[in-house]
Amino acid sequence: MILISFDIDGTLTVGDPPGILPMEMVRAVKEQGCLVGSCSDRPISAQRAIWASHNIEVDFTVSKHMLPDVKAEFAADVYYHIGDREDLDRRPALEAGFEFLWPHEAVEMPWVEGT
Repeated sequence: MILISFDIDGTLTVGDPPGILPMEMVRAVKEQGCLVGSCSDRPISAQRAIWASHNIEVDFTVSKHMLPDVKAEFAADVYYHIGDREDLDRRPALEAGFEFLWPHEAVEMPWVEGT
């Protein structure tokens, strides 16, 4: 099982600023059986509204500092966080025991095939 946490701003195309990862990619990896959700600086209600507006049912929506709780709640073989900032994404992800991917690296992952 793969768990993927997405930052929103600077990572997803719906972010402010927009990133390079389309919502179709999130939908596709979810349909492939990955656990997906967001870990963002945005309020939880705003994160949920984004997912709902794109008809994507996510497994979690949390604030950035909650990655350790996500790992504790969900059993997975590997945990990824995808983000665009060293200090707010990469460092906290690594500290929480997640693998970290920059958006341009995420599009090259095998679980993105077919998107």
